[in-house]
Amino acid sequence: MNRELQRKLDTFWFNKQARISLFCFFLLYIISLMSNIIANDKPLIVNYKNQYYFPIVKNYPATAFGGKLKSYTDYKSPHIIKKINQNGWMIMPIIPYSYDTHDFQSQQAQPASPSWQHILGTDDQGRDILARTLYALRINISFGIILTACSLIIGVSIGAIQGYFGGWVDLIGQRIIEIFSGMPTLYLLIILTSFIQPTFLSLLGVLLIFGWIKFAIFLLNFITL
Repeated sequence: MNRELQRKLDTFWFNKQARISLFCFFLLYIISLMSNIIANDKPLIVNYKNQYYFPIVKNYPATAFGGKLKSYTDYKSPHIIKKINQNGWMIMPIIPYSYDTHDFQSQQAQPASPSWQHILGTDDQGRDILARTLYALRINISFGIILTACSLIIGVSIGAIQGYFGGWVDLIGQRIIEIFSGMPTLYLLIILTSFIQPTFLSLLGVLLIFGWIKFAIFLLNFITL
């Protein structure tokens, strides 16, 4: 292993605050992966007339719980809550709101300030801020991890091919890296995202175009040491 890299890793590992921060980061990420269980407007388990239902994994029509509509059940509806409580019970998640749940039962003006019902308050559409933060944390960290992993695989592969074959392969590879590294990445990303729908996969693909370069350069520098 490169001495400089080993020194940086040792410096990080022997730093107590750094280790604690890394542990907290992974803990938050694990919690965010369970967002559907922790923050959801659907019950984890429903016992209705001695029959068990699992709305967290399957959608049920309102007629299954004494409702009149065949559409998906709104478990925040006072009528549905009353029917379930009269004929059984249900267990709601710790945060009984999903990222897109509108709290129509709230008596406060929106956006609402923090309260026991909404610990971090709500936005201007009555959606719980804590639930939205939890779901956003899962998406953002997952996006960063996937992007880094894919960029690492592509960059290391290209750098390894250049270092192994050398000659004209290395020469062409270096020119490609110089072209991509000289491009105004931010402006190109803005232009590209204006032509395509900004979804998880599309943004991942666009960022991968430029993300692999630094890993290829790092590997080439590592090989030449």
